[in-house]
Amino acid sequence: MEKNGDVTIQGNQWQRLLRGQQGKKVTQEGHDGVKSEEKRKTNLTWKVNWKEWVVDPAEHFYYVWLQVMIFPIIYNWVIIILRTCFTTIAMSYLSVWLTLDYLADIMYMVDMIITVHTGYLNQGILIKDVTQLRKRYLRSKSSLRDLVSLLPTDFLYFVFGIQVPLVRINRLLRIPRLNEALDRMETRTSYPNTFRISKLMIYIFVLIHWNACLYFALSSYIGFGRDLWVYPNVTTPEFASMRRQYIYCFWFSAQIFTTVGDTPLPKREEEYLFMIADLLIAVLVFASIVGNVGNVITNLRDRDNVFFPDHELVRAYLRSHRVSKELRQRIDSWYQHLHINKKIMRENEILQQLPVHLRTEIAVSVHLPTLSKVTIFQSCEKSLLAELVLKLTPQVFSPGEYVCRKGDVGHEMYIIREGKLAVVADDGVTEFAVLSESNFFGEISILNIKGNKSGNRRTANIRSIGYSDLFSLSKEDLTEVLSEFPAAKRHLEEKGRQILTKMGMLEESGEQVDEEAENLENKIGRLESKLETLQTKLARLMSELESSYRKMQARVEQLEWELAAMELQRPTVEEGEREKGRGVGVGWEVGREREEAEGEAHEGLEGKVEKQRGQGEDELVTKEGDGASAESTLDLVKRMVVGGKGGLKKKCDQGKNRKKGDDRPGKADGADIVHKDEKEEKSGEKEFEEG
Repeated sequence: MEKNGDVTIQGNQWQRLLRGQQGKKVTQEGHDGVKSEEKRKTNLTWKVNWKEWVVDPAEHFYYVWLQVMIFPIIYNWVIIILRTCFTTIAMSYLSVWLTLDYLADIMYMVDMIITVHTGYLNQGILIKDVTQLRKRYLRSKSSLRDLVSLLPTDFLYFVFGIQVPLVRINRLLRIPRLNEALDRMETRTSYPNTFRISKLMIYIFVLIHWNACLYFALSSYIGFGRDLWVYPNVTTPEFASMRRQYIYCFWFSAQIFTTVGDTPLPKREEEYLFMIADLLIAVLVFASIVGNVGNVITNLRDRDNVFFPDHELVRAYLRSHRVSKELRQRIDSWYQHLHINKKIMRENEILQQLPVHLRTEIAVSVHLPTLSKVTIFQSCEKSLLAELVLKLTPQVFSPGEYVCRKGDVGHEMYIIREGKLAVVADDGVTEFAVLSESNFFGEISILNIKGNKSGNRRTANIRSIGYSDLFSLSKEDLTEVLSEFPAAKRHLEEKGRQILTKMGMLEESGEQVDEEAENLENKIGRLESKLETLQTKLARLMSELESSYRKMQARVEQLEWELAAMELQRPTVEEGEREKGRGVGVGWEVGREREEAEGEAHEGLEGKVEKQRGQGEDELVTKEGDGASAESTLDLVKRMVVGGKGGLKKKCDQGKNRKKGDDRPGKADGADIVHKDEKEEKSGEKEFEEG
């Protein structure tokens, strides 16, 4: 049993050892796997897919590459004409020139590849599709220009000889790339005016260089030393060196372009033409120099006017109003302090062209550390501080100048950025305390806390000891910002109450009364707003009622007119029905007499209607035959409705009596019927006349 126990114990120990070794192996494999994966990632990062490689034109790489491309472009513009005109220089350093030529060609080819892979913005999004970039580049004018500048014109050396580098003249077509590089540098440099002057001087140097080379070539064509105007004889040791040749020609060209000094008079026609062309170019060069220098000076003045207030206008104003000499000296010293120490007073005007978010970021980076030191703003939101930073206004106070006086109404608070200020008594001599950098005062006056015993007035005199730079925050700006942050407003007011309580400047009863008055004002405001809404609703309902009343009235009038027209047509319809019901018993003569009587009645009615209408308006139309009746016009109906509604009622009653009467055929003889009809017609005429 003991042996078995020993065996089991030893077996357990061996199992533990094996497990430990396996664990170590696993951990080692895991570490090795992590390392291999990291190596693989690093290898992937270093590998670049050149087929899908795209350059962002806003990146630093593109800017650096444009700066590099300045050198081969200027090299071709300077060296090609130099080697063409100064053959001695060209042949003396031929291997150097050929090496630099083909190095510049390689850079041209690389630049062409980079241009093909340069992205562009489409609706604010960078296009990175290589296929689209290639199509866009091939359709542009720059592709043709770049292709022509890389044509292998060096094969023409076999035709004209190696001493004619003018065959590489097509390399000068890359000048737009040079302009792009210089424009990028001008926008990114911190000294744009200096860069503009330097760029102008480079252009003038290249122009004078070309003119010097052409002057030497013309002198060689005419003959060295033929007259005083051309280059002296190269056989003379003094003028035989290559350095002397180039320097003399460059000096001669600079003398022509600047019109400074006496140049020899030309003797030949070629010399006269060359001088005429040079003088015309000199006028343009002189005008460009004067214009660019004038622009630089104007920009410097504009910069000074934006950074600092215009001192000349203030001086003129003070002189015109005869201000005292002491005050003028104080103002001059204040301006002098601003200019010497480069104090900027118009930050908002300088940054007003930038977007709001960029202005906010600049203001936060410059002024937020100062604002965050104020005690009442330390626990506020960052968004609130970012809004307040934009409202800070820099101010500079001269030595001995009062920032605020005791009893003045406080409209802003101040934060000390630099300098020292003293809290003095009313006599201006006794100093109670000295405020230095990062201190603040006047914060209680802009919070408008209820129950403040001072009534938002200054409680001390603050005077500047030396020149002091302060930030001011107005009460209106703080109220405008706090309207969007109600929680921060309550927090700041609570902090202000705590400060006033420690100072013993807070009235509790007055605070409660003010709160009750504020609540009452809020209630009154809510009631007034509700009353306004009810009044608008009432006005809307009244307008709807009036419109519905007008519609109803028009409808009633229309119905009355239709009813009157129906009543006029009703008797004729009933008479036609009775005639049909009489049958053959009624004689033809009785019918004719009845028709004649009806005709006379209708004629009489028509005459009366025509007299009432006057001048024959709307004649009464009659219809002959069975059931023929006279239809009245709209004017006649209106008169009947307005003047005699009783007549209509009588008509209606007569119609009812007719319906009640026995008008069956054969009940009575024709004479009785005719008599009744005549009576009805006479009564109708009387009613019509009354109407």
